[in-house]
Amino acid sequence: MRWYVSIGVLLTAGAMAGDVAVNAAPQAPPLAVQAKPADITVDVELVLAVDVSYSMDIDELTVQREGYAQAIVSKEFLQTLKAGPTGKVAVTYFEWAASTDQKVIIPWRIIDGPESADAVAAEIMKTPVRRASRTSISGAINFAMPLFEQNQYHGIRRVIDISGDGPNNNGMPVTVARDAALEKGIVINGLPIMVKEPSYSTMDIENLDYYYEDCVIGGPGSFVVPIKNREKFREAIHTKLVMEVAGRVPERRVVPAVGKEPRVNCLIGEKIWQERWGR
Repeated sequence: MRWYVSIGVLLTAGAMAGDVAVNAAPQAPPLAVQAKPADITVDVELVLAVDVSYSMDIDELTVQREGYAQAIVSKEFLQTLKAGPTGKVAVTYFEWAASTDQKVIIPWRIIDGPESADAVAAEIMKTPVRRASRTSISGAINFAMPLFEQNQYHGIRRVIDISGDGPNNNGMPVTVARDAALEKGIVINGLPIMVKEPSYSTMDIENLDYYYEDCVIGGPGSFVVPIKNREKFREAIHTKLVMEVAGRVPERRVVPAVGKEPRVNCLIGEKIWQERWGR
C-alpha cells in the first residue's frame, strides 16, 4: 500500500506527532573513509535501528514495523529518492534491546525504485515480531558503526536512525557511543516514542524527547521527531525517512548548544535501574 500524501502535508506530520528538533550545524560531516574504486556510490547509507525492548507492547512493535515498511514504498519517499544525486540509497534494518542483543532483519539493500522498495518492505513485514529485555541505545550505536565499513557502498552521507521508548539502561553510557559515531562523521537521528504515560514499572522517563536531543542524537543537521500520539506513529516515521533521504533539515526549535548541561541526566536510565534492581 502506498501513501499519496503531499510533501507539504508530509513535512508537517512531525509537528502533528510532536515537536521536531534539530541540531544546527552548517558544515558538512567529515568523510570517515575514502571511497574505494569498487564502492557503489549512494546518496545515503541509512541504518534503521529499532527498539524491541519489553517496554514496547506488541501493538507498538507491529505499528512500528508497518510504519517503516509503508514509508519505504510511499510515493513521497520514492519521489525524494529520485531527486537525489544518485537516485539510490543503501539501507539496513536491525532490532535491538540489551547491549549484546541486536538482530539484523534486513542486511544492506539498495533501494532505487518501486521494485526494490517493495522487496525491502515485504522483507521487513515477513519477520516475526519479537521482544527482549533491557534497553541499550549505546549498544545499538556500537553495533551500527561497523556496519558502514562492512558494506560495498559509499554514502554521500552516513546516518543511524534510532527509534526507542526509553533511556539507555544497559551497556556503556550513551554519550560515549554517540561521540564515537560522531568522530567517524556519522549522523544520528532519533525517533523517541512517547505514546504512553511514563511508568516506573517499564522504566519510562518524562521528556524522553529532551533526552534524545541532548544525549543521543548528533552530527550536522541531526534531528528528533517525537511520537506523542499513537495515531501519528506511521506519519512520524514517514516524515523522518523522507527527510533523511532528502538530507533535509526540518523546521527547528531551540536545542541546547553542544557542551552545555543537558536538560535530562544522560545517565538517568542507569540510575533508575540501579535504584530498582541494585545492580
